[in-house]
Amino acid sequence: MKKWLTGLCLLMAGTAIHAQIEIKVEEAAKHIGDSVKICTKIYGAKYFENGKNAPTLLNAGAKFPDAPLTLVIFGDKRNAFKNKPEVYYVDKEVCITGRIILFKDKPEIILTNEDQIVVKE
Repeated sequence: MKKWLTGLCLLMAGTAIHAQIEIKVEEAAKHIGDSVKICTKIYGAKYFENGKNAPTLLNAGAKFPDAPLTLVIFGDKRNAFKNKPEVYYVDKEVCITGRIILFKDKPEIILTNEDQIVVKE
């Protein structure tokens, strides 16, 4: 019985560590490695069709270069989005879910499907 309870406690602790937290976009740099939910405005976007991995970059929280968070959609994932992300999400309030990583000392979330970015109604 003790082993079972210990196992259950460890499982619950592990789940809590990986649980998603809701933060403000300005706090993104403090949450590298965390799975988060962030609600903010998309201020601009660019599709680098001829760039390496053909990324689409969405500026969350402010205009480039002051955006506290960049959302990245690589070219091989664009077909997972019904609309062109660089057009559809600009000037909209959205809620984003995903894990924050650092790229060139800037926080970003890589989006792989539309479920990770929801337009607020």
